[in-house]
Amino acid sequence: MGFSFDPAVIALLLGAGTLYVRAVRVLARRGYEVPLRQQTAWHAGVGLTAVGLLSPIDGLGEELLSAHMAQHLLIADLAAPLLLIGIRTPVYAFLLPRPVLVLLARRTHLRRGFRWLRQPLVAIPVWVLILYGWHFSFAFEAALRSPFVHALQHESFLLGAVLVWWSVIEPRRRRLPGDLWKVPYLLGARVSGMFLGMGFILLRTPAYGEFYGRTAPNHGFSPLTDQQLAGGMMLGLDLLVMLFCVGFFFYRSAQDDERAGRGERAAAVSG
Repeated sequence: MGFSFDPAVIALLLGAGTLYVRAVRVLARRGYEVPLRQQTAWHAGVGLTAVGLLSPIDGLGEELLSAHMAQHLLIADLAAPLLLIGIRTPVYAFLLPRPVLVLLARRTHLRRGFRWLRQPLVAIPVWVLILYGWHFSFAFEAALRSPFVHALQHESFLLGAVLVWWSVIEPRRRRLPGDLWKVPYLLGARVSGMFLGMGFILLRTPAYGEFYGRTAPNHGFSPLTDQQLAGGMMLGLDLLVMLFCVGFFFYRSAQDDERAGRGERAAAVSG
């Protein structure tokens, strides 16, 4: 399997990188330096998306469920949060050209819809609907048959992941607060994916045997082993992301408490 050179994907990725560099330069001229780690997060997100869509993983995804799963994990579970970290304010306000921003500002129904969808109590059900809906046989196999449906699948996974991660990362705030309510929220989001991964591991028959039953043996895997590997990848990554985020938010919460305590002590001394 070779690299894919889909012109639409290449144009989108190059456009994303170019717009970001432009936003960073505009902010630099205004006296604000975007932190290097924030820039790195954006470019890493774009890079992971490129790996998922342009590397041999894309072609292998038509022959191995595990490769297809790796593609989705790269885009939704890893690239999406990195892209949101990358646009942390004030970058998000300068990322798109002014005419596009004006057009979006006039579409109040779009902004209200997005604001509603990214609410925690809405985002997780939407994510679960997207995640499980695409893994029904008829939908998953339709994506394998049609490049258009496959692209729609990728876009919906990315959108669903952005909705879930938005409330966690809060890109419109300068500093990520360590709100501990995000821990059970993330647990709910990640556990939903872990159940699907466990389902792939425990199934005794291939879920998409019509496709991968013929092609997986060409790569040295039985269809069932390929499916179990895909489920293990999903389960393992969800577990790692969950553990990292739990540790991070408890650490950030302790930092916030310490900072608030220093502020109170300083105010008491000055008073």
